[in-house]
Amino acid sequence: MKSPICDMLGIEFPLLAFSHCRDVVAAVSRAGGFGVFGATAHSPESVEAELKWIDEHVGGKPYGIDVLVPENMATAGEHNVTWQQLAARVPQQHRDFTTELLAEADVELVEEERPADQPQPFDPDNALRVLEVAFRHPIKLIANALGVPPPEMIEMGRAHGVPVAALVGAKEHAVRQVNAGVDILVVQGTEAGGHCGEVSTMVLVPEVLKAIRPIREVPILAAGGIMNGRQMAACMAMGAAGAWTGSVWLATVESETSEIFREKMIAASSRDAVRVRSRTGKPARQLRSTWTEAWERSPNSPRALPMPLMSLISRDAFRSIDRAAAAGNPKAREMVSYFVGQGVGLIDEVRSAGQVVQEFKQEFLEAVEHLSGLLE
Repeated sequence: MKSPICDMLGIEFPLLAFSHCRDVVAAVSRAGGFGVFGATAHSPESVEAELKWIDEHVGGKPYGIDVLVPENMATAGEHNVTWQQLAARVPQQHRDFTTELLAEADVELVEEERPADQPQPFDPDNALRVLEVAFRHPIKLIANALGVPPPEMIEMGRAHGVPVAALVGAKEHAVRQVNAGVDILVVQGTEAGGHCGEVSTMVLVPEVLKAIRPIREVPILAAGGIMNGRQMAACMAMGAAGAWTGSVWLATVESETSEIFREKMIAASSRDAVRVRSRTGKPARQLRSTWTEAWERSPNSPRALPMPLMSLISRDAFRSIDRAAAAGNPKAREMVSYFVGQGVGLIDEVRSAGQVVQEFKQEFLEAVEHLSGLLE
């Protein structure tokens, strides 16, 4: 295909797949797309092991890595903040609400033991250390979300000849990113899973294109609710150079998600993907559950803490919920949730990642042929 994204990344089809699962990343790249490994929760040591595995299983095909360096969070400007130091800042009322909520579902809250020096969630210093390790591998893209990448990240990309991408959810954010020097914009509408803004993909893509055109030409990837090739073609008809996808890979056999969550995805409607703060502290779209309902609607809820404090509560809670659900606890099953976009309503079965890529290609071709037929 003639797309600047294909030229920049050395791929045949401009379909990018964000996943926390190395198996998905490798499978998508082998199938002709471009896998992007989500490394936010990783240490330099663990990301080294994951990327080594990808190198051995990707068949020489290109792939990238995604980190998360938020510009705005409760610990902004602080350095070397540990998990334990941050835990001391969590109010007791939030701990009590969590314990009581899980107890009502017969779930025992098990808190993971962590090393004294383990960095806080979303630690910017750790993210840069992770990138230093990543550049020992043949990565072809680095991406950042929740703000303009730090100058060090952009400099790393320049030094290694690797494009730097940034996710944006509003046109003013896109302008800031372009002025900062990013190479690719991932323009993500509110339909997306995980952290997202309030503007739909259909509006945001042309809005960003119009806003950045006077500054300089930067290829954009459309994101948010894209679950098939026809949607991808529609976004490229608006001016996007390709698609950035996430939720569609959660319903693959290679995904890191549990069988219970996949079953809940298949049963869900698009309205079951809700944008709430009760997992990370920032608005993030995820599957509705008794957890999200309690934090958002219960009169006793202390409401979500800001990032990164909320993650200290939710990570251990969801590990405990998932274990209890897997053991057959029906109330825990009702609490099971994960980041997922409104495209969940289009999921009706679990497939392999390679099959999803091939279906994207076929549906994309059908959509282009349909449009061409309108001109005859």
